[in-house]
Amino acid sequence: MPISLQARFWKIIIRKLFKEKRLTIEGNRARSASTSKLMRIPKGVTVTDVNADGLHSKWISPNDSISGRIILHLHGGGYVTGGADSHLMMCIPLAQTLKARLLLPEYRLAPEHPFPAAVDDAVNVYRWILAQGYSPKNIIISGDSAGGGLSLAAVQALRDAGDPLPAAIVCLSPWTDLTFTGRSHITKAEPDPVLLTDVLREWASHYVGKEKPDHPLISPIYADFHDFPPILIQVGSDEVLLDDAVMLAEKAKAEGVDVTLTVWDDLWHVWPALGDLLPESKKAFEEIGDFIDIHATAK
Repeated sequence: MPISLQARFWKIIIRKLFKEKRLTIEGNRARSASTSKLMRIPKGVTVTDVNADGLHSKWISPNDSISGRIILHLHGGGYVTGGADSHLMMCIPLAQTLKARLLLPEYRLAPEHPFPAAVDDAVNVYRWILAQGYSPKNIIISGDSAGGGLSLAAVQALRDAGDPLPAAIVCLSPWTDLTFTGRSHITKAEPDPVLLTDVLREWASHYVGKEKPDHPLISPIYADFHDFPPILIQVGSDEVLLDDAVMLAEKAKAEGVDVTLTVWDDLWHVWPALGDLLPESKKAFEEIGDFIDIHATAK
């Protein structure tokens, strides 16, 4: 099925904003802060600030949310940018579609805080949610881009520490290979309207720090996936991280995990970030909702 006219329009705009105007980390952070000010909270949703184990976070609470169902969403931004405010445009309609409360924490970023700071923060905020009395059977960990990789790293760390695991994981265009072995970095370099591999390499170097990039908590394609909960992976066909998603699905499935991979034709890196501006975002959220209805207890 061809993409919508809205998607065609925004694909052109996004290419001009991201591919043709390369910014520094500081520039990306400033643009993110500026655009987040344009977000307006819709009726029927409450957004509140909360201190989640020391991390500034936002609770997104639709009025019709299902009691007990929680989404912990880890934002993208290459481990160097992004935050709670920058992801409201995506996470508010996501929470509305899923009829779930969604917690959006601001984990520490590189280069100021390299690995393992982000993983430690993700683990601690999950434990904070459990301490509020929520059942792990009703918690979904989701993440986009770097947040997708971080969600997988957090579950690894929680499993190895003996913590109760979430009901499922949702990865939107996940960055899972900071060793850059995927051929899509070459084959999708031109179609991708958002990402430049040399920029990703720079960001990866800041995050990896003194560790090796094939560390399984940095590049989850090298992880051991035993005892993992079900995973849903969504990825666009026109992004350099396409192979990151495919390799993740193949590795986890080979190790016995219930994996669902959907590749969306002609779409780009984390297209649901445009929220209500794209009909394809709504469809992606509905697919996530169907997946969660199967795997989460609260319905």
